[in-house]
Amino acid sequence: MSVYIAHRLFAAHDRALAADLADRLAAQVGPDRVFLPFCDTDEEDLVAEVKGRRLFELDRERLGHLDAMVAILHGPSLDDGVCMEIGYAAASGVPVIVLTTDFQTYSLTEEGPRLEFPDPLLQAVAIRIVRVAKLGPPTLSSTPPQSRFPGFGARNAAQMSTALDATVDALLDLPDRAPHLVGSPAVIGAHVYVEASPYTAWGRDHLAKACVNAGHTVTVPQRFTASDPVAGALADLVAVCSAARLLADVSGPETPPGSALLIGAAAASGVRIAAFQSRPTFTHAHGREPNWRNLMVQYAAGAHLDNGDAVMSWLAG
Repeated sequence: MSVYIAHRLFAAHDRALAADLADRLAAQVGPDRVFLPFCDTDEEDLVAEVKGRRLFELDRERLGHLDAMVAILHGPSLDDGVCMEIGYAAASGVPVIVLTTDFQTYSLTEEGPRLEFPDPLLQAVAIRIVRVAKLGPPTLSSTPPQSRFPGFGARNAAQMSTALDATVDALLDLPDRAPHLVGSPAVIGAHVYVEASPYTAWGRDHLAKACVNAGHTVTVPQRFTASDPVAGALADLVAVCSAARLLADVSGPETPPGSALLIGAAAASGVRIAAFQSRPTFTHAHGREPNWRNLMVQYAAGAHLDNGDAVMSWLAG
């Protein structure tokens, strides 16, 4: 079993959590069968002319040779790089287990179906969601603590330990590989899937209108309007994998999670990808070129568009 652990890289506690999971899993399947990004790509000592692109290439190479993935996701703001990796794995038929300790559930309307994540795509592609939402039980001590905070910390640590053990058990009990969702090779003139951003002020259809005006057949998401959001999400995933092109608006504080997931699925399927972002923002990391999105999203997209003329040019190409 070869397992990829996808996790947010940009904070020490997330990296430590992923390392704890990797260590527990390695004890069961062997250390050479567990891939932990950042650790195993050795980013801090990696020498490359364009380091971000090289990291993307190394991670994508591993994504193409997997038996399973564990994705660690917390809270309503989901890491776009992790979501891209989930989409790549899911479209390739790799089973994905998602680990979360978020105690909230979500819905698209006040009385709508309860979902584990804000975008139903995450729930649709996960073969298993390991969710440990409650704190561990209070610890009993023979001596009164000097402060109430260590006890609260211990309860949270117990919660995480339970979640990690449950994730390892779920991996060891995986069924056969998931259905392979990669579509047929893209055909010139086939449809364009347009994924809007929920953060934009100009509405959800400005990119779709541009595609229609350019003479293309357009598919738009079903999951936000379907009575069954998870079924709609699966339909969206299949549509992207069989499209000729994906045009995704990646505007926002980070790429919206559904958009990032679909970019990963499109990348695995050989679909042409363009990322639209009218007002780019850049992130900076020591020794790495500035990125206008998470590097997994940035380098999966073949084109970065920032205005209507650029969109029309890409559609004509």
